[in-house]
Amino acid sequence: MHAAWTAGTVWTATSHIVAVVAGSGVLALPWTVAQLGWVLGPLVLVGFSCVTYYTSALLADCYRYPDPVHGAVVNRQYVDAVRCYLDRKYVVLCGCAQYVNLWATLVGYTITASASMM
Repeated sequence: MHAAWTAGTVWTATSHIVAVVAGSGVLALPWTVAQLGWVLGPLVLVGFSCVTYYTSALLADCYRYPDPVHGAVVNRQYVDAVRCYLDRKYVVLCGCAQYVNLWATLVGYTITASASMM
């Protein structure tokens, strides 16, 4: 059975990436430039975009295992990709790091939103 969520295209993936980057990136852009200046601010943003591209490419290569193009195992979740390449200890460590990151983002957005409402 073919699920509807697997029918993504390059255009739908691109639109999701733009929405995610624009969501927090556009809000952080004025503050970043104000704190770092007109030269260092955009350079830091370009540096972060390069890091984001690199990690996204690594994660895309982990979608199929053991070969990124013709691999037999399809990893549909992040933890499945980690499980294919790392030991159980590191799977737990990566899972904890992922949840800490999600909770830190949640707290950061909550504090920023509440400070903006005052």
